[in-house]
Amino acid sequence: MAPQQNTGAGAEAEHPAYAGHYHLESCLGSGGMGVVHLARSTSGMKLAVKVVHGQFARDPEFRGRFRQEVAAARRVSGAFTASVVDADPEAERPWMATLFIPGPTLSDHVKRNGAMPPAQLRRLMAGLAEALRDIHRVGVVHRDLKPSNVLLAEDGPKVIDFGISRPKDSELRTETGKLIGTPPFMAPEQFRRPREVGPAADVFALGSVMVHAATGRGPFDSDSPYVVAYQVVHDEPDLAGVPENLAPLVLRCLAKEPEDRPTPDELMHELRSVAASYDTQAFIPAQRAGQVPRPDPVGEPERRPARPNSRRKWILAAVTLGVVGVAALASVPLLKGAGSAAESSTTRSGSPEAAFSGWEAKPVSADAGMPQCSSGAGRLVCAQRGVVFALDPADGSLLWRNSVAETARNGPPVVSGGLVQPLTDRRERLAALDPASGRESWQRTLSAYSGLQSAGGMLLVTGSDASVTGVDSASGHTKWKRNFAGQRDPYFASFAGDPLAYTTYTSDASDTWVTAVDPATGDVRWEARLKGDLTPVGADDGSVYFLAMDRAAGTTTAVVRYSPASRTSRRMALPVPLVDARASVRGGVVHLLAAGGSLEAVDMNTRKLLWHVEISVNRGSEPVADSRHVYVTTADGRLLAVDARKGTFAGQTPPRLGVNSGQVVASLPRPVIIGTHVYATAPDGTVFGVDARKPSAW
Repeated sequence: MAPQQNTGAGAEAEHPAYAGHYHLESCLGSGGMGVVHLARSTSGMKLAVKVVHGQFARDPEFRGRFRQEVAAARRVSGAFTASVVDADPEAERPWMATLFIPGPTLSDHVKRNGAMPPAQLRRLMAGLAEALRDIHRVGVVHRDLKPSNVLLAEDGPKVIDFGISRPKDSELRTETGKLIGTPPFMAPEQFRRPREVGPAADVFALGSVMVHAATGRGPFDSDSPYVVAYQVVHDEPDLAGVPENLAPLVLRCLAKEPEDRPTPDELMHELRSVAASYDTQAFIPAQRAGQVPRPDPVGEPERRPARPNSRRKWILAAVTLGVVGVAALASVPLLKGAGSAAESSTTRSGSPEAAFSGWEAKPVSADAGMPQCSSGAGRLVCAQRGVVFALDPADGSLLWRNSVAETARNGPPVVSGGLVQPLTDRRERLAALDPASGRESWQRTLSAYSGLQSAGGMLLVTGSDASVTGVDSASGHTKWKRNFAGQRDPYFASFAGDPLAYTTYTSDASDTWVTAVDPATGDVRWEARLKGDLTPVGADDGSVYFLAMDRAAGTTTAVVRYSPASRTSRRMALPVPLVDARASVRGGVVHLLAAGGSLEAVDMNTRKLLWHVEISVNRGSEPVADSRHVYVTTADGRLLAVDARKGTFAGQTPPRLGVNSGQVVASLPRPVIIGTHVYATAPDGTVFGVDARKPSAW
């Protein structure tokens, strides 16, 4: 839909009233190629809408560049950029809408406040290195990184304006003799070989941006762009005024040859402690007084206290979590006899809440990825590749560990039927463990199966022939076996506090057939055909909640609540589609976290968006909530807390990275809430517990 023009001539006609269906309220800024407006979506969300000048809209080459800008911005939407909400590059006046990010540009900040102090400079450099790492990972080269394209948001720098960026494999070429960029921040190869510009050009620009932030001028400074171009190619940069501890790194960024410059990953390695400080201070204005590292306690090799100011690392990644199998090799009770473990755990867990100061358990396996945990039988039961283990929630002491064969898994072990069910995808064998000792209580062999879910004291095993077998969790005996009409591959979902299990089948993305099953008997309790491509995400007060998906775009477009008692459904369209959203339900409120860090709370009773906040994480776990906070685990091992009523940041723990931090886990383990405590895991293999009531003290 083309922007709707104001009536009138001249300057009035250049400023449209609408772009698509977005009302343009005021002008945020104007550049050579277009005007950026403040706008609002139908739900009231603030947006920044870039509308192309009329004369350029008629230029085929410019339209091609704008299409590329939209595509690039969509590819890199995440924690360090402004996420694209909508765009129409084919409109009469092409436009693109992104989330509005409050905060000045780096250029405006330096004009108003002068050069940045050293601590801010180090944090800025770490944040920009992280941003370039993420931009380059999706194959995009920005090519115009400069102070006016860096927004200083509360949670860190955001890189904007991908107007002259392009994928490294793009077929779009610059016309002969035409340079595109801003000379003081262009790399030598952009003048010498403009068709061969790669990611290293952005690193050169980062160096120039840092000199500007430190001094108020560029490393190559002249009123003439032609003189600047000569200096960039031939002269050494002027680093006078750049802090001594940053100058060598900035100088490497400004190397004349691309291969001599550090990569963003290498910059982050050099700035590791700085980058971690930048990240953990994103939501908390200043380090709390009196926090100093505490040494590991002597004589307690299996656990150590949480360290509020432990050494932090900044690389947003996670290790691949392999999956544990059920063929037990050894079961080893630790720290106490198996018979006393439960009693001792109960005694300590019953101690006054005020005595809980948090803890950090030493990794059971340091190179086996993030543990996945759940609670049951007074324990945290966890799994890593090759091992299942139990911890005391009161102090993190290791109660037992059970070495198992390695296989694939998608969730934590659970306590069902009074026993620990590893829920591994062994495809031939099931087993259950005694929660007190970790010893195997029963095992049985099954035909090859493709799905396994715990629900209501039963294990629901989906066979390769689409049949479902109900296995009693306490004994391992088969209670029933059947097929379900309308369900081609019945994989089940179940939710805490709900007695039923749910399986869905979607045909042509237009309707979803939902079957609710009593896990104890296999009886169908109700069935419903609901509109859209739906995925169940929770159950609350007799209703089931779903996310409506657009599979082609990979987005969640709406939340749906179905109430079987009245056979009614309620749908709320999301203000902005969310990419790769994960969700949970509490008290009729659905909390959704999207890739890139958009966290939202949707009240399905009123069908209103309660709040929306950007938590600046590339990837996060399914959010979980109690009455006070919403909790999310991040890929670098942090636990974040957001106020459940206001949507404001409440606190976070330090990152805890592992040795395989370059690998990415398919899905991050969700935090575990037990009373007023919350527990989480990290890529370095640690499990830790904190007081859920005091996130600001984490």
